[in-house]
Amino acid sequence: MMKDRLYYQDAYIQTFSAQIAKRGTEEDGTAYVVLSETAFYPTGGGQSCDLGVLGDTQVLDVEEINGEVHHRLAAQLPEALTEVTGQLDWERRFDHMQQHAGQHILSAAFLEVVQAETLAFHLGKERVTIDVRLDELTDEVWTQVEKRANEVVLENHPIIARFVDEAELASLPLKKQPTVTENIRVVMIPDFDYNPCGGTHPARTSEVGMIKILGWERHRGNIRLEFICGWRALRDYTRKQSTVRELARQFLTSEAELVEQTQRVIAERDLLKQTLAEKEKLLLEVEVQKQLAVATAIGNVRLIQHVFTDRTIQELQQFAQMMTAEAPDAVCLLAATGEKLQLVFARGQAADVAVNQLIKETLPLISGKGGGNPAMAQGGGQPVLPAEDVLAHARKLLETALKA
Repeated sequence: MMKDRLYYQDAYIQTFSAQIAKRGTEEDGTAYVVLSETAFYPTGGGQSCDLGVLGDTQVLDVEEINGEVHHRLAAQLPEALTEVTGQLDWERRFDHMQQHAGQHILSAAFLEVVQAETLAFHLGKERVTIDVRLDELTDEVWTQVEKRANEVVLENHPIIARFVDEAELASLPLKKQPTVTENIRVVMIPDFDYNPCGGTHPARTSEVGMIKILGWERHRGNIRLEFICGWRALRDYTRKQSTVRELARQFLTSEAELVEQTQRVIAERDLLKQTLAEKEKLLLEVEVQKQLAVATAIGNVRLIQHVFTDRTIQELQQFAQMMTAEAPDAVCLLAATGEKLQLVFARGQAADVAVNQLIKETLPLISGKGGGNPAMAQGGGQPVLPAEDVLAHARKLLETALKA
């Protein structure tokens, strides 16, 4: 069955020769060919396609369209060429074989341990995911499933993949029913897993290598699980081990005490942040008194108009809150310079002016955006004008509003 698909005859074929049966160009200008037979696996069943070269030309994508395997190419093959040699990116192919077989093993382990079926599978470039019919994945279940999956790997079972007829299909203890009605292929790990599948797999479970669950999240009422196998798992472990060693060096501690040391550093950081916030509040209180002493009387309000440097908009808001609490008749027109010009306008309870209207009529000067309420408003824009000129404009608006 499907004799033109060499990957079904032997998943370990890396090089092959074939006749060019069809040439074409897609709507976007991409060239493609159909071959008399191919070892390139097309995208399907949650598994990405193989890549490699045909002759000297890169294969960019492989997809089955209307029963034909289209090899999308980086350039057109010479018209005179009738036969071509294909070379797979073997590292990519074997990685896909490891991950896909690992998914079969992990899914079967979930069924065995907690009777949870797999609903979806995706083989990504860095991670593999399966969606499992579970409400929650506890640490105990996680550990049991992962242990069982790796036991199957180490037991070195054969992985048998072949097309079956209706009689044999009916006799197999399938974990799920096939999604096609012809050319049904079943991947079997005897006495453990029997699944309809068109993907590529290694010959034995030991070739899958370690299966490692990385994490999970809730997804549409089920559990989406992330895992990796084989060489991916080794690369991930190597990277994480390097990170742990470097962190231990930075924290001047051992790997065994790294978590405890990190917790101490976080506690110290939080204490320092609290202390710093208290000091900054004291400095703001001093600044409030300083600005209040030089406030300008306009009608029945006191105007505090000031430009700060190296202040965040949150600090301006805090200053304004402290000022209006200290002086209910105060109106604050504040600015902070930097990459953006930040504005905060505020008024105390005794000041009858809507500062959100003031800032609305000021922000166009700096192509800014913002908003707020009559008691406090804020915004920011481009520093196209000196901050002092922007606040002078807001002051004129305030004077006009107070006379109205």
